[in-house]
Amino acid sequence: MATDGRTFLDGTLENETVTRRRALAGGGLLAVAVVLAALNLRPSVTSVGSVLDEMGATLGASATWAGALTTMPGLCFALAGLAAPYLARRIGLGTAVAVALAVLTVGLLVRVLNGPAVVLAGTLVASAGIALANVLIPVVVKASFATRIGLMTGVYTAALQAGGAAGSALTPPLGSAFGGWRAGLGSWAVLAALALVLWLVAMRRRDGNVSSAPRTAGGGRSLLRNRLAWTVTLFFGSQACFAYIMMGWLPQVLMDAGVSRTAAGLLVGLVSLIGLPVSLLVPPLATRQNGQSRWIVGLGVFGIAGVTGLMVAPSAAPLLWSVLVGIGMSVFTLAITTIALRARTSADTAKLSGMAQGLGYLFAAAGPFLFGLLRDLTGDWTVPFAMLLAVLLGQLTFGWFAGRPRYV
Repeated sequence: MATDGRTFLDGTLENETVTRRRALAGGGLLAVAVVLAALNLRPSVTSVGSVLDEMGATLGASATWAGALTTMPGLCFALAGLAAPYLARRIGLGTAVAVALAVLTVGLLVRVLNGPAVVLAGTLVASAGIALANVLIPVVVKASFATRIGLMTGVYTAALQAGGAAGSALTPPLGSAFGGWRAGLGSWAVLAALALVLWLVAMRRRDGNVSSAPRTAGGGRSLLRNRLAWTVTLFFGSQACFAYIMMGWLPQVLMDAGVSRTAAGLLVGLVSLIGLPVSLLVPPLATRQNGQSRWIVGLGVFGIAGVTGLMVAPSAAPLLWSVLVGIGMSVFTLAITTIALRARTSADTAKLSGMAQGLGYLFAAAGPFLFGLLRDLTGDWTVPFAMLLAVLLGQLTFGWFAGRPRYV
């Protein structure tokens, strides 16, 4: 009997050890899957600008078509993002992310198959997949890495920015190597398909944690009457508006100040690269503290300094202004972190993420248009930058309150 009991006890311990090792391996695989998914959430957008002139010439498309192509992703991020929490409740979080990656892959393939209308349709489909994943992956971080939210959010947002930089930098050489802009843009479908395969494998290894998390708390209450949810939404929207304006208009502002086209392109690339180390360092530090308000305001002050320099003396120190703007735009990583920290449950995180990103991107989409309109109406950059400073002051205000330790 003693031998049997010892055997039973040893067997139990061995099974527990194996289970623990499998859980750790599954968690590591899921972390890699999150990073690979994040790498896919920007190239669909950033890859277009680098080959837009070639696309227009090949397709015989108008400037209006080009404007629709570049505006569509932001609007789709807003509209499709609002549907993400509902989809997660219906089919489960892990399956919903898989659907998002599958939709992205299909869209990337479709948009290089035919003429202008098909390119727009494929871009719409790909942007819908990105919008769903934008909302749902922060929920995965909340559900599966609750003790590592800062670290995983930092890695996730760094991967987002790296993917965006790769999209603009690598698409032209990919096109040259494989036969034109269609091949260059279509190449990103391979990365999306790899992310989908790895995600499906990670789900099988860690299905209890990923797939069931969003089903908790069901449909439940709406956050549309929640003051904190609106505060987080306005914070997210204002920082996204700042980023959209800078990404769209900074090259022209610098060139009008006497910077060459090549140098302006390098400075805009620098703005994106600055976000990588900030994304890796700041969220883990910020989440260790009781609130994130001081971090949010601190990064926002850098943005205000950079915009003020561009408005008052753009030619005096374009490198310095670009660096300051890049640090200021890095507040995006804290906007994502805040979404995860201001909700107690995965279900509420999904709702808050959908509301903040859906409505926030809708607000942000109007920013570049208004900035350009004010430039046309006034003939210089002073009034547009004054508008942008007002947006940044709103970001600081809403960010201060969003960073306080409360829950929706």
